[in-house]
Amino acid sequence: MRKKFVKTNNVKKFITMMNNLQNRAEGVPGMGLVYGEPGLGKTFAITWWAIQNNAVYIRCANNMSTRWLLEEVVEELGEIPYTKFSDIFNQAVAQLIKQPRIIIVDEVDYITIDSKAVETLRDLHDKTDCVIVLIGMSSANRRLMRHKHLYDRISEIQKFEIFTKTEIAQIINELSEIEMTDCAKNFIYSKTKRFRQIVKLINKAEQVAKANGLSSIDEIILKEVMIDDEPNQNDELNSSNSKNG
Repeated sequence: MRKKFVKTNNVKKFITMMNNLQNRAEGVPGMGLVYGEPGLGKTFAITWWAIQNNAVYIRCANNMSTRWLLEEVVEELGEIPYTKFSDIFNQAVAQLIKQPRIIIVDEVDYITIDSKAVETLRDLHDKTDCVIVLIGMSSANRRLMRHKHLYDRISEIQKFEIFTKTEIAQIINELSEIEMTDCAKNFIYSKTKRFRQIVKLINKAEQVAKANGLSSIDEIILKEVMIDDEPNQNDELNSSNSKNG
């Protein structure tokens, strides 16, 4: 499988959103929100953009405290966090004023129940005017609405949408080293719309095709791959449902 970054419609919209935030008019707040169902390539696209643009990338975790969040920000800025909470916050502010960076906070759902963590991100934005982008699951938009002071500062919102048939064909064409028949592409579209699953199917189908000296991948190969992979797909589906629950 080719090691290539595919610019789907979601990715293109995200790039536009980031450009809008960076080039916003004076007085327009610089916070953004990206949300959507799992498996649509949000984290993959956002980490790619973060690397390309030297952004601070933070991934929230279960039971993440406000202090822990701030320590992660300070460490990503290349500093050793101070001891007192107020000093850590001022340390982050000072570094962002000295050397402005965009902050991307992934898996924000973990901290939406903690108003202190959410309001600290708002304060960080207000003190530094730095762009802060929050990334979450499909319920993130609704959850963040509860934090009115922060939500008022979100000037750009993007929902990652499920892939169309054309986009799935694009992903296959750009990533697969072995040609896929139109029937194979349609079969993938009928079975999954998630980036993670599409990539897994391409990879496994290529392995089968290479092992058997085949020059193309058809629907029969994909059906064999999906039968072998059914337990793993069910495990991932159960995990996704557990997160959204």
